[in-house]
Amino acid sequence: MEDRVRQGVRPAPGAEPVEAGVSPTVLAEPVPTAAGRLLDRRFGRDDITLVRHEVSARLTAAGLGGDRLAGFILAVNEVVTNVVLHAGGGGRVLLWLAGGSAWCSVTDSGPGIPARYLTTPEIPEAYEVGGRGIWLAHQLCDEVTVATGPIGTTIGLRILIATPV
Repeated sequence: MEDRVRQGVRPAPGAEPVEAGVSPTVLAEPVPTAAGRLLDRRFGRDDITLVRHEVSARLTAAGLGGDRLAGFILAVNEVVTNVVLHAGGGGRVLLWLAGGSAWCSVTDSGPGIPARYLTTPEIPEAYEVGGRGIWLAHQLCDEVTVATGPIGTTIGLRILIATPV
């Protein structure tokens, strides 16, 4: 499949057309600005713990705390770990603030996510090995987006900084 498959993301400038039959959700995902950028770094296998601590420190300073912070850190950790295990061993994490939310995108240059894994994940069976990372991200974040194709994948995660009243 040469076309890029998108779910829940706005098309990137210059991106290939969406695969026929896939109806992406267009979001108002803000472009990270220098003023709102909290973290922009490449990572590999030896950096997973460091990335988790850096994201945690920056979001704590931005006002996210408690279970929402812990959940978002777990979601970021799962996505970063998936990149290391399934997409060539390294990638880039970008964390920024915009519109009252914390946004995190994790990008790799792997072969893309097979189409059978792109549906909204069901709760994994107790006996299944693996398969919980993206499912957890969907449970712990206010929004999860996926853009994938043969030249890589970007997973976007968003959480509101202030809990809605």
